[in-house]
Amino acid sequence: MLEKKPLFNEQGERDAQRRRMIHGHPTNLIELNNVKYAWAYRLYRTMMQNFWIPEEISLTHDALQYEQLTEAERTAYDRVLSFVIFMDSLQVHNLPNISAVITAPEVNLVLAVQDFQEAVHAQSYAYIVDSVVPQARRDAIYNLWRDDPLLLTRNRLITDQYQQFVVQPTEENLVHTLMANFLLEGLYFYSGFAFFYGLGRRGKMGGTVSIIQYINRDERIHLVLFQNILRELFREEPQLFTPEMQENLRQMAAAAVEHETTWSAHVLGEGIAGLTAETVAAYVRYLANDRLHRLGLSPLFPQQMEHPLPWLTRFANLNEQKVDFFEQRVLNYAKASGPQWGEL
Repeated sequence: MLEKKPLFNEQGERDAQRRRMIHGHPTNLIELNNVKYAWAYRLYRTMMQNFWIPEEISLTHDALQYEQLTEAERTAYDRVLSFVIFMDSLQVHNLPNISAVITAPEVNLVLAVQDFQEAVHAQSYAYIVDSVVPQARRDAIYNLWRDDPLLLTRNRLITDQYQQFVVQPTEENLVHTLMANFLLEGLYFYSGFAFFYGLGRRGKMGGTVSIIQYINRDERIHLVLFQNILRELFREEPQLFTPEMQENLRQMAAAAVEHETTWSAHVLGEGIAGLTAETVAAYVRYLANDRLHRLGLSPLFPQQMEHPLPWLTRFANLNEQKVDFFEQRVLNYAKASGPQWGEL
């Protein structure tokens, strides 16, 4: 079992090179001029530079356009909001459970900033609901997980994994929880993002799309965070990543793809111009391959290695140069300092 680290460890190590992702013995003091995981500090600086608040973006025009959407578009808009509200709310509550067993103070610092950013995302969704959606429809958005069995089922895929670690904090359950976070940040939101970007492509709901772009930028950085935590754990605790564990992680990705594609078909139906259930499913399969590749795992869908919706990148890659440059440094760091999973 993993135990929560003490708040202050007066017997703790100050030698950064002896630091570990788990099972370390830090004092818990944050010394940013004395770190082992340099990528974490770079990530922290990038996240701070990306600070934003939703109220800076006007939603007045969106409120007028909401009434002009087709009924299918309004239904999809409400359903996607309901799902992202649930997931980011869950992140706010669960990230401290992970941080409690991570014994690298610089990584704890990044997790704290992520927790704050998830709170901003929750604030953003509330701002959208209150500013755009008529009052008569608002409660239905917040209660949709109660009324839509499919939404509750897909929410459970993540929440059950998180809860299992809370109840039984073993090393194996930590790896599963980290993978669940990785999939949440890198796959589980993305059909919803595609829906909003599809509206933006047609000149609709521009304020909402801008907020989603900022959220998407944050999520991409969170993806890098969990990618690197998993890679560091593999380097430091290779005994955890047996062939069975690696296949479990691939199957978690497969389940996420199934849930995401089923949900997107349910949300989009056949009434959303420019998006079909099949093109979004192809996009999700492409993302799953990319996410597994980041972890050195083999793709689930080798027939879907090309991006099926390249126009999405124009919307998704907000502040492209900064984020891509940063991600490239992170990936280079991981390749240089630790073995790939396939090498063991």
